[in-house]
Amino acid sequence: MQNLLKILLRYSNFLVFIALEVAAFLLISMNNAYPRSSLLSTANEFIAWQHAQISEITGYFSLRSQNEQLAAENAALLNQIYSMDSARNEVVFLCNHAKVVQMTTDRLHNYLTINRGSKDGLQRGQGIINEEGVVGIVKTVGRNYSVAIPLISTYTNLSCRFAKNDYICALKWDGKDNRFAQLTEVSAHMVVNPGDTVITSGLTPVFPEGIPVGIVESSTLKEGDSYHTIRVRLSTNFKRLKYVKIVQNPHQTELEDLENGLD
Repeated sequence: MQNLLKILLRYSNFLVFIALEVAAFLLISMNNAYPRSSLLSTANEFIAWQHAQISEITGYFSLRSQNEQLAAENAALLNQIYSMDSARNEVVFLCNHAKVVQMTTDRLHNYLTINRGSKDGLQRGQGIINEEGVVGIVKTVGRNYSVAIPLISTYTNLSCRFAKNDYICALKWDGKDNRFAQLTEVSAHMVVNPGDTVITSGLTPVFPEGIPVGIVESSTLKEGDSYHTIRVRLSTNFKRLKYVKIVQNPHQTELEDLENGLD
């Protein structure tokens, strides 16, 4: 205690000077408009910065709900985009969007699992799309979940057509790169250019006509070949796939039964 008193006495003049300086600064700030406004402006900027930081933090934790909301909005927009094709082909889309809960992209026979099942109206053989284009076809259905075969599976054989002239072809995947697939059955007399758009043909009950499949990346035709070798960049980015939509054709079962009866 005595040491503290000695220190205060030794620096008493300096402490009094500091106290007077602080008092003078406060008096000037309160009685002069410019310093007062500067002080208040600084305080307001600090408060605004605090709010911005809090907003960023709360925004981060709300990203999940925002993503789900955006997915629902995309699904609604997709309904509008394909509404005319759906009416013409008597194809409808299930109202609820589905979330991909599990997926493989590095196997010969890839698959994906979605959080929708029979209780949501899903059936085996229904098509799956997203806002980018074709995703795959439902393979097995449980009550709450379903497993589908995506385009990036060597089991897949999708009927397509060129958007520029309606030329029919088929899409297959060679099991190498999940970004690309191959077109088959494109005759040598057909002119194929990089950038050509490939869409669903509408010749099967699974997908309506006109859904994006991919863009021609390259095409080669060796001398003597009867068909082009065509590489297509798929419209769907399977590495970023999160939400999908289910295509439902009310006459699919009847059509498939009739076609199977021809065998």
